[in-house]
Amino acid sequence: SRVRNLCVLAHVDHGKTSMTDSLIASNGIISSRLAGKLRFMDTREDEQLRCITMKSSSISLKYQPSPPIRPSTCRHQTGTEAHLINVIDSPGHVDFCSEVASALRLCDGA
Repeated sequence: SRVRNLCVLAHVDHGKTSMTDSLIASNGIISSRLAGKLRFMDTREDEQLRCITMKSSSISLKYQPSPPIRPSTCRHQTGTEAHLINVIDSPGHVDFCSEVASALRLCDGA
């Protein structure tokens, strides 16, 4: 119940992989100085050379919510339990739309 599947979706050159790098850096997997430059999710050599994502890639990240500043007056629990977020970095170029469609079928949200 604490697992979410998210797809990063946008047009080509709008920072999908850079944003994913930043999320990965927030989990301590890569240095925050390399986020946006490393292209961690672009594992194929041709993706690195062309600086575009051609295949969807995924990674599981931990999200730990901060405790509330003041107690909640809501009837439901706000909770601070950790979530497992499965992030899919999808291509943005129209030539790879089948990759995007496949990634979206797996997701709870985009």
